[in-house]
Amino acid sequence: MGAGSGAGPARRQVLGLAAAFALPAPGSAAASPLAPAAVGEAALGQAPLDVRAENRRPGDRDWRITRAGPARAIEGFADRTSVLPGEALGLRVSTTAECYTVSAYRMGWYGGRRARLVWRSCPLPGGLQPAARVEPATRQVGAPWRRTCTVDTTGWPEGSYLLRLDTVGAAERAQRYVPVTVRSASAAGRMLFLNAVGTWQAYNRWGGADLYKGTTGKKGSRSLAVTFDRPYANAHGAGLFLTYEAPLLALAERAGLPLAYATGIDVARDRELLCGAVALVSPGHDEYWSPEQRRHVTEARDEGMNLAVFGANCCYRRVRFEDSPIGADRVVVCYKEDYAQDPGFRRGLPPTHDFRRRPAQEPESALLGVIYDGYPVDAPYVVTHPGHWLLAGTGAVAGESFAHLVGVEYDRIDLRYPTPRPIEVLAHSPVVCKKRHTYADTAYASLPSGAGIFAAGTMRRVEALDAGGPGGGRANHGLDGRAGAFTRTVTGNVLRAFAAGPAGRARPAVDNVSLHYGAGGAPTGPASGV
Repeated sequence: MGAGSGAGPARRQVLGLAAAFALPAPGSAAASPLAPAAVGEAALGQAPLDVRAENRRPGDRDWRITRAGPARAIEGFADRTSVLPGEALGLRVSTTAECYTVSAYRMGWYGGRRARLVWRSCPLPGGLQPAARVEPATRQVGAPWRRTCTVDTTGWPEGSYLLRLDTVGAAERAQRYVPVTVRSASAAGRMLFLNAVGTWQAYNRWGGADLYKGTTGKKGSRSLAVTFDRPYANAHGAGLFLTYEAPLLALAERAGLPLAYATGIDVARDRELLCGAVALVSPGHDEYWSPEQRRHVTEARDEGMNLAVFGANCCYRRVRFEDSPIGADRVVVCYKEDYAQDPGFRRGLPPTHDFRRRPAQEPESALLGVIYDGYPVDAPYVVTHPGHWLLAGTGAVAGESFAHLVGVEYDRIDLRYPTPRPIEVLAHSPVVCKKRHTYADTAYASLPSGAGIFAAGTMRRVEALDAGGPGGGRANHGLDGRAGAFTRTVTGNVLRAFAAGPAGRARPAVDNVSLHYGAGGAPTGPASGV
């Protein structure tokens, strides 16, 4: 059935509501459209979000998807990855049901419930939209869908949101998420929590292709560019948010820390966003960065902004954001080993491949202190510096290990690449990756600017926050309550210290690399790269 055909009784009943469907949730501000210029000025004039006050508001337990339903029963995407408070965004929804609703959940702590209902629509007319379309030159898969409704975010607090789509009146109930960031106009005086949407999209196989495999299932048929003009296939439409970001966000909001919110695209687009920020918080999987994002973060770090990386494989792939027919910066271009074929590179733009590769070699260790070393691994996490202030309150002793906490990708210190000094190793975990014996490192570095850098060195750090903890989290990989308690304590120590100002000035690192890698400070064997 086409999007504009087959109107039944239930569908006809709601056709007149499409232009005015915004029904605020109890206690929320009423919707009122604003012109873009007025929205920008209003957002800039708003006081920073009071995270403690926001999280004292009642949460909602029913935010989770309990019935995904059949394939294509309902799915959708937003025409903007982020908006300022009060700006409007469009949704493009496809469903086999005659009607559907949209519920906006702000994600946080909320007494362990993890979400608060901010707004809900009345029933809206549904319809099935066209199948995926493949762009031949780059094998990019998109959804050529029309806009089905407009959502006004007036009265919505800054933060990370999941919009849940629910079918209405269908024989079988179906649900899907659409993630959106209501971004901060400025991060001055606050820690900026980053939604790594470029990485979410790189791993999005909706329509059969992402930056790793194509519709044939083989690497050679992978996409060379991926677009936000399609739903997410991952986690019922939430991308990588629920696995690699939501547990960290819940912990930070539970602590009441001063937070600002943005995507990696926002940081790439607007250098002023980071002015005066006390820290940047990178989540569990934040692999794909543009040169502009890296430059802006590096400049802010070198002006004293702390940098906390709670994953591994961060800032590994260099990408370019391009416009789609729907809007600006909605295409992620990454040719990888085929960078020489990239039309943008031929025009003189930076290559879209690994930052550490030639040409334009910029190893990620120069920014982070650690460098990506391999995949896949599953190994115990081994504490080697239990007296470090970032491990205070854990009760850990030297040599204590936590099963499965290192995986599935990991980082290490490797002085064959540029590395900020002094740098301290807090955990030095033996791993075997593709028969190669090596290590995963958790590290803390300080810079002349006063900035502190924390690098977790393992991609499972954020997932572990939910292991055996409050709030109904869903950690897996065999992570137990010991790993969860240890990780929550260390993560809290990092966030509180980094929220207080330049951590490297207050707590300079004491270099101990030689204790683990000898006087030369470098591992044996070839420099790795995946």
